[in-house]
Order: sequence, then structure tokens, then C-alpha cells
Amino acid sequence: QVQLVESGGGLVQAGGSLRLSCAASGRTFSGYVMGWFRQAPGKEREFVGACGWGSGRTYYADSVKGRFTMSRDTAKSTVYLQMNSLKPEDTAVYYCAAQYGSTYYGVATRYDYWGQGTQVTVSS
Repeated sequence: QVQLVESGGGLVQAGGSLRLSCAASGRTFSGYVMGWFRQAPGKEREFVGACGWGSGRTYYADSVKGRFTMSRDTAKSTVYLQMNSLKPEDTAVYYCAAQYGSTYYGVATRYDYWGQGTQVTVSS
């Protein structure tokens, strides 16, 4: 049974940093793409970034490019999202997700597994 467990959310002032973690278990993730999405109140879930489990290649939404960085530690089966220069508009619940082999890394419906989410709140 696949489990994705996010952690690391919290309250931070604008300009600050947070690092989110996503611990993945239940299968080997070779060939998978790991994604981060976020959802603010009253808004649709939006793509933040994605990372190939094997390749380590990363993709980002324009809104976070240059501020957020994804990485993975395959030995620990964990994916990270380093968030710097945070803005109030980054406030949302952040979700970790996994999909096998698709190139549609920005499309939420392509993901097979989801975590429960972690709240990130950025105060101005």
C-alpha cells in the first residue's frame, strides 16, 4: 500500500523559508514522477513542481521558479521541497503526489497517489 506523508509545513513570515518533506513508502518508485501541488482556500489545486525519481530532473511552475527547489533522496525514499523567499500568496495546503511514467507532470489528474497535505501559511 503506497503511502505519501508530508511534513514540514508551518507559519513563516514573508521572505522566510521552509522545507517540506514527503516520505514515500509501499513500493519502489523507480520510473515514477513525484509532484508537489498546492491548494489555497476557494482555489483549484495547482502544480508547484515535479521531479523524476530516477533522473532527478525537475520542473517548476512559473510562479515558484527561482524560489522553490525540489530534490529527492532515493536512499531515504523522501522528496523535498525547499521554499525560499516565501510570499503571502504561497499560503496553501501543499500536497505530495506520485505518478508512473507520465510526461504530464503538471496535471493533477495524472497522479495515482496523494499525501494528506501540510499547511503552509506565510504572513505579511
